[in-house]
Amino acid sequence: MFYFGIEHEVAFLNQEGKFADFTHTKFADFAQIVEKLPIYPNDYPQLRVGDAGIKKKRWYIEGFERFADSEQPIDCSAKGIEIRTTIHTNIQDAVNELSQSFHLLREVAKSFGYMPVLASYNPYKTVFEPQPPLNDFEIKQLQAYPDEQTANIYMVSYGPDLNISVANMSTDRLIDIGKKLTYYSPYIVPFTYSSPFYNGSLWEGLSVRTFIRTGKRSATLVFVEKPEELITSIPSLTKVARIPAEIGRIEFKAFDSCDDFNIYAALLALLKGLILDETLQGRVTTPDAALHQLSAKEGFDNQDIFANAKKVLKAAEVSLHNDSDAQLLIPLKIMLEQRQSKSHQLIEIFHKLGSIEAVLRKTY
Repeated sequence: MFYFGIEHEVAFLNQEGKFADFTHTKFADFAQIVEKLPIYPNDYPQLRVGDAGIKKKRWYIEGFERFADSEQPIDCSAKGIEIRTTIHTNIQDAVNELSQSFHLLREVAKSFGYMPVLASYNPYKTVFEPQPPLNDFEIKQLQAYPDEQTANIYMVSYGPDLNISVANMSTDRLIDIGKKLTYYSPYIVPFTYSSPFYNGSLWEGLSVRTFIRTGKRSATLVFVEKPEELITSIPSLTKVARIPAEIGRIEFKAFDSCDDFNIYAALLALLKGLILDETLQGRVTTPDAALHQLSAKEGFDNQDIFANAKKVLKAAEVSLHNDSDAQLLIPLKIMLEQRQSKSHQLIEIFHKLGSIEAVLRKTY
């Protein structure tokens, strides 16, 4: 039995039509939107609320929490709003829930003058520098968690976590799958490339998010039950589950964001196929940064990336065999055939319109 969930980060244009990021958007600006969205009591305990209480709903503010001298947060620099689905046994049900949640979010955001736009990397800000600067307590906190030291990356990047788990999978098998997905990551991430803007202009590749992020942050994260099951790596491949519903979860974190949620259905089917596959032998504990950077620049135009993507997609299709989810792979086949990604469309629109905001308005 497979289980599926999706976490999707949403960026916005504000009332003035400017990209709404931490430089001029307060936590309260997004909080007023989340406040108006419904709460579903039956979602719990499968959704984690967290210590700060920010994650009370299917929607919550994604950002960087600030502290004074204790673990009680005093503020949060806001990046955008994340939507998360509940856990489903069917891929399409997870995608349908995400679509419904997104439509609700769009309607409420509109009433406050905010417009959701597709962004996988902040098109204007290249780094996040906390203001005021980090205090001693915060520095100590970050030093205790190596992955948290990359806040300067995650505060300017947006992307999904595609979550998949299999009932009764052993920890060894779980970690092996994590290593496998990490190995094949540079070949499958081009299906989602959607970050061709950097520092207010066109970047020289297809995914600045992948170029900067992958290698420093995890491509795959697997949730184990006990601390003794962790394996040491930077970035982390393993993490101790924070609630029982997370035990055995495989989170694929390297994709860019998609504004067509049917692509998430295709990608979940791909991940499912790769879990079932027994032919692909590649395994690594940490992402190959150089290979991801090559992939980010050239995508499927690179012959090696293209050939391996084709091989991986075929292996997933064969392993799904008579499973109806094999049909969900069709959009990926078309993309591969055309060697196209969302970034190609965004670049083309930018050449016509000459404005990043004008391009972003054409998304979703």
